[in-house]
Amino acid sequence: MTEYKQPVSVLVVIHTANLDVLLLERADHPGYWQSVTGSCEPGEALADTAIREVSEETGIDASQYVLADWQMQNVYEIYPHWRHRYQPGVTENTEHVFGLQLSKQEAVQLAPREHLSFQWLPWQQAADKVFSPSNRAAILQLAERASHVR
Repeated sequence: MTEYKQPVSVLVVIHTANLDVLLLERADHPGYWQSVTGSCEPGEALADTAIREVSEETGIDASQYVLADWQMQNVYEIYPHWRHRYQPGVTENTEHVFGLQLSKQEAVQLAPREHLSFQWLPWQQAADKVFSPSNRAAILQLAERASHVR
């Protein structure tokens, strides 16, 4: 039996207090940069998915930092070349956005099957570099969200 992905995922914008954003380059599409993303497993809470994906993709223990559920959802069409990962007929995914604030930039341990490299960029540059419109929108919200916290 094939294990299909659930069409529910998280997007975790990892950033510093200075609004530098961590981006990862996809191994399956070199040149495609993104924040941490990943699908929920059956029965898994969204925050737990965020913590697990951050750990798997970067080696960072998100439970040691401030993980904020931005209460923001994006529904988007799944790219046709990735639809085989989902049950037949599933064409949309609901993405839940989280922010993870680190005290400073950290080196990360990439999952080599998922990512080729990482970089820290100021939020404006990071927003320009990501391929996903929902990822861009989340990064662009970062400055406003941070200004409410300060």
